[in-house]
Amino acid sequence: DTPQILDLLKQYHAKATFFVVGKQVQEHPELAKRQVAEGHELANHTFDHMYFNRRSSPEVIVRELRETQEAIYQVTGKKTYLFRPPGGYYNDRMIQICKKEGYLVVMWSWHQDTWDWNRPGVAKIVNKVLNNARNGDIVLMHDHVEGKSQTVDALKQILPELQKRGYRFVTVSELVE
Repeated sequence: DTPQILDLLKQYHAKATFFVVGKQVQEHPELAKRQVAEGHELANHTFDHMYFNRRSSPEVIVRELRETQEAIYQVTGKKTYLFRPPGGYYNDRMIQICKKEGYLVVMWSWHQDTWDWNRPGVAKIVNKVLNNARNGDIVLMHDHVEGKSQTVDALKQILPELQKRGYRFVTVSELVE
């Protein structure tokens, strides 16, 4: 769904941060190039969409981070300092490894998890975002959903409404600054 999402973001002059899976960057380099060319930010989301848990070795965590960083750099010439763990699973060891590797671990605003990956219905996604919108929110949405995604149809309603309410859409780096 990435091309459709990029088209909508462009239509509403919105910028986004795409936490990308390294393997997907390698398989679809044209999308990563387009994202960067259109002013969006790419950030690390592991190479294989690996869920880090207490049993994840430091070597595996470092490898996942570095392989994704390399994939992003090879395709776009850009490096990232942001990381979002798949599923939001984290622990102290993972955080420390990420810091040592130069990453800021970023989560989403807990009241803005749309669960779009689970296809709850366009109306539920739209209502979740619009009913909870606050300045500084990081809204969690996915551009790759198994089956029929509802994210694009939800964004068609969310973006114009939030824009009408005066919200601006910026990258996570811009938000952090």
